[in-house]
Amino acid sequence: MTTPLAAVTDLKVHFPIKKGILARTVGYVYAVDGISFEIMPGETVGIVGESGCGKTTAGMAMVQLTPITSGTVQWKGRDIAAMNRSGLRALRREMQLIFQDPYSSLNPRMTVRQILSDPMDVHDMFTGRQRKERIDFLLDTVGLSPGQADLYPHEFSGGQRQRIGIARALALDPTLIIGDEPVSALDVSIQAQIINLLKRLKRNFNLSLIIISHDLAVVEYICDRIIVMYLGKIVEAADYASLYKDPKHPYTKTLMSAIPVPDPARRTRRIILKGDVPSPIDPPGGCRFHTRCPDRMDICDKQEPAMQRFNDGHTAACHLYNNTYADHSHATPNHMSTPTKGDNP
Repeated sequence: MTTPLAAVTDLKVHFPIKKGILARTVGYVYAVDGISFEIMPGETVGIVGESGCGKTTAGMAMVQLTPITSGTVQWKGRDIAAMNRSGLRALRREMQLIFQDPYSSLNPRMTVRQILSDPMDVHDMFTGRQRKERIDFLLDTVGLSPGQADLYPHEFSGGQRQRIGIARALALDPTLIIGDEPVSALDVSIQAQIINLLKRLKRNFNLSLIIISHDLAVVEYICDRIIVMYLGKIVEAADYASLYKDPKHPYTKTLMSAIPVPDPARRTRRIILKGDVPSPIDPPGGCRFHTRCPDRMDICDKQEPAMQRFNDGHTAACHLYNNTYADHSHATPNHMSTPTKGDNP
């Protein structure tokens, strides 16, 4: 049996809210509230959900850029919270990040050569001629010219800047790359180029990838397995084929219905949710989705659903699949509808 590259177990990240002159803690933002998943070698995993669901916080916690409140993140069997400074330094060489905004994530006062040299300086890698050859190789790998190494970020387009960010993530030969919305700030035509680049790099460098996104169409194209989050919790997880063929959780079905279909002859039924996303400061009891769920039952606001396992490792946390409570005579009416002009997306 293959050992997981990374294993997240009951991970919680709560941010304290402080008020007053004495900065007393008056509450918490429950950004991530008990999630568990694994990343296998060579696997691409997508983490999807609305803004504020905790997907980016989970990714940052995996590399200790955000402190963990409780739970564990293991890297090759080692608990990263128990690592000393030198251990974390070695870990970050193996786990690299691609940031969402290619404009603010690159230092405008540094040339591309300096940007790519920076991680090599920190980790004492590739000196002299080796470094120049490494930088030329990285730029060529991501589709840029080695002759552009002495240019500044403002001299590149958004797509080119993201390629520089990808080259920086590759600089230290990592094992896992976490992409935090790596294409959301780019034009649609450029998004496809960057996604195809990531797929090629995964194959050529034997990488594992975590793609954090709100766009299910993007993660379908690149990911082997998809994790769906809502308000700090995982509500469904499955391989991409199973998830798109047979989504289980009502929230996943809602996200699926928002995917544009490039065929004017096909009309898809759009699910419109009522109400706003609850605050992560005071999340609702029971199932966190029950305040907006079109299939809500009496039990949903009283008891948090357990994760149910289906065929081929497909899992979902929903009372609809619990035989004890799945009595649809108690369900509220389904509010799914086809949107008309003027409906909010």
